[in-house]
Parts: sequence; structure tokens; C-alpha cells
Amino acid sequence: MVNLADSVTFDRDGLIPVAITDHESERLLVLSYMNREALERTVAEGKVYVYRRSKGRIALKGETSGHVQKVKEIRLNCEENSIEVRVQQHIAACHAGYFSCYYRRWNSETGRWDTVDKRIFDPDQVYA
Repeated sequence: MVNLADSVTFDRDGLIPVAITDHESERLLVLSYMNREALERTVAEGKVYVYRRSKGRIALKGETSGHVQKVKEIRLNCEENSIEVRVQQHIAACHAGYFSCYYRRWNSETGRWDTVDKRIFDPDQVYA
């Protein structure tokens, strides 16, 4: 059996970009990065782990909020240098309280970003 982490191409920093999408709606939830350990833990445990570049550590998605992402499917792009992880999202993916981190849409008429999704939870209560 092939180790999944051996079949992808990590960048010079040892990272691979990961598009995390909702398995049911196919909606993009968040763009993250994984290093080898995060990818191996994701595969082994069936929950998404990411490498937090700002903190220099691996983190379970939803470790603070409890809004974990259960892996349903992992896909590899044609150049083997990025991954899509399709998940069953518990509650919401965005730390700002939205289902997806992509909750704003550019309005070319006003020249502004419009919030187009409904906030699902209050971040001040979840991350207090």
C-alpha cells in the first residue's frame, strides 16, 4: 500500500495547499496548508489537521470551537501539488461565525465586499 503523503509534492517549505470543501454542497469552506504530519494525521484519524503557518504548529480544524471536519474524500490535482479534502462540516468552518470562510462577494457596482451568507454562531461566545 502507498503512503498518501509519499504520493504528493510538498513545496520547499514542506507544505501543500489544501482546499477544504463541504462534501454535500461542494462549497469551498477554507483554504489551508498541510505538512506531512498534518496530512498523515488527517488520513489516520479521519479528521482534518492543518499546519498553521502563523503559529508554526499543527492544529485540528475545530479544536477550539468543536466544529470539526470529518473527512469523506481526498482528491489530488493533476500536478500532484495541491489537495482537495471533502468533509462533513460540523456547524461551521469559519472562525468569524459563517459556514464558509468565503462569505463575502465583490460588488462591482459599489466597489465593496458584500456579506452574502448568514452568520451561524457568535465567535465571541465560542472563542471567549
